[in-house]
Amino acid sequence: MSRVERLRTTLEEPLLVSNGVNVRYLTGFESSNAALLVEPDRVRLFSDFRYADAARAVDGVEFVEVARSLLASLAELLDGRVGFEADAVTYSGHQTLAAGGLDLVPRQGVVEALRAVKDEGELDAIRRAGAITSAAFESFAEERFVGRTERELSWRLDELFREHGGDGAAFETIVASGANGARPHARPTDREVGAGETVVIDAGATFGGYLADCTRTFATGPLPDELRDAYAACLEGQLAGLAAVRAGVTGVEADAAARESIAGAGLGEKFGHGLGHGVGLEVHEAPRLSRESGDTLAAGNVVTVEPGVYLEGLGGIRIEDLVIVTGDGAEVLTSSTKDLVTVS
Repeated sequence: MSRVERLRTTLEEPLLVSNGVNVRYLTGFESSNAALLVEPDRVRLFSDFRYADAARAVDGVEFVEVARSLLASLAELLDGRVGFEADAVTYSGHQTLAAGGLDLVPRQGVVEALRAVKDEGELDAIRRAGAITSAAFESFAEERFVGRTERELSWRLDELFREHGGDGAAFETIVASGANGARPHARPTDREVGAGETVVIDAGATFGGYLADCTRTFATGPLPDELRDAYAACLEGQLAGLAAVRAGVTGVEADAAARESIAGAGLGEKFGHGLGHGVGLEVHEAPRLSRESGDTLAAGNVVTVEPGVYLEGLGGIRIEDLVIVTGDGAEVLTSSTKDLVTVS
């Protein structure tokens, strides 16, 4: 069954797909200005002159060329009851569509629910992205860290992704050294890496449009006992989280396995974010592994398992693997060592 056919089985009315990633998932068509209307008996793809040639080549759709003001054109062309992606249409966009007299029905997460379970082609691409990421991390561990800036190291890892066969970086590579590592989503700065501190590296390669996500934490020499103990606790928590991941486990349960382990080491309050998230065409997608998650894991999900321990003013630890959820466990796609590696 095609992706569009699978989507049709879930719909109560025609769905206007305007999230560009979802359009790409359903049709393979990439554009900054496109929408797809999935109806019971046809699929119409709307885009402007700039993308017309590519859109006409898409199998299984009727291409309709519209003005660059996409939503205004759709308001004139469409009628009746239409579902729309509430997370993709802005308030002003909704006003534009409604002005044409459409009976608009907000829908959330419809295509994203399909995307959460990957097919074999997707899994193969993500496996390849994970392998490239692992090889790049192994090469990166041989680089000199001390005296180089976070920004310089970030750029170097991006180069390594390409050198190992990737299409580029999946997202802005995080290099967070010393006290900066205590901020989970730190951005690389001009701070020079010093000796005797942790360096958190959160990065991933892309391959065939699919992404990887991996975090390793390095030491640049002997660490204070507090950081060494935090590393050991974080690793134990990460392994507990991995052991909990399998089809049928809820996102809350997987998160709790890692969180309880880290709390048992007295560091529970230092782990403030969720355990993980889905990865695919986007680096953050369904399902979620967290205390607030409403998701249950299914075979074919691809998720991260990434607990962290953050010691303000001192440093941070995060250890993350990318895994495929199976019926009896997790297939780990990121193979670089999780032992505490000391770099120069």
